[in-house]
Amino acid sequence: MKVTIIGGGKVGYYLVRTLIEHGHEPSVIEIDRAVCEHIANEMDIPIICGDATRLEVLESAGLEDSSAFVSVTGSDETNLIACQLAKKKFGVEKTVAKSNNPKNVAAMQALGIDNVINSTNSIASLIEREVDTSRIKQLLSLNRGEVTLFEVQLPENYVYDGKMLMDIKLPILFNIVSITRNGCMIIPRGQSMLKSGDKLLVISETDVVKELKSVLKIKD
Repeated sequence: MKVTIIGGGKVGYYLVRTLIEHGHEPSVIEIDRAVCEHIANEMDIPIICGDATRLEVLESAGLEDSSAFVSVTGSDETNLIACQLAKKKFGVEKTVAKSNNPKNVAAMQALGIDNVINSTNSIASLIEREVDTSRIKQLLSLNRGEVTLFEVQLPENYVYDGKMLMDIKLPILFNIVSITRNGCMIIPRGQSMLKSGDKLLVISETDVVKELKSVLKIKD
């Protein structure tokens, strides 16, 4: 997945490293040339030096191919404008903006940003949830973001094909709500089997995508 990140500071740098580790293709737009040079010396990724609120700079980043656009500069105004341009001018489906001032969160959401996060740690975990794997998707956030409903697509030739849930030993922090197979929904019990191609609804604590992949043995 291609992800464009605006801002190469601490948050942007961490996100780039995380995305690369998970096999994705990040690119960075950063206005400070020294920061651009630092990232270029560390990682082999596309880096555009320029103002992300200018259309020509965004055009040079090839936003039409990006699945997500994340603006994490120290300026809420820059983050807002950049995300609005990415969505309205380039049709980027998912926009995420860092709000440095908590008072700006509601306004930025009202102005069309898909996800506005005030906490640096929240941004990191949101990005991991959104792009960690195409087989696990976040459907619904509950209880002020502490709990999430995930959709999990089991692959073909699944390693647990034919296994009963009672034999997989799922941790208590995961609860499989339903199994959809050939268009039919199954309410799971301990004796219910998993099959290749099944689609699961799983409710769990929010920041557990890596653990969910590990337990269900889901690979990208």
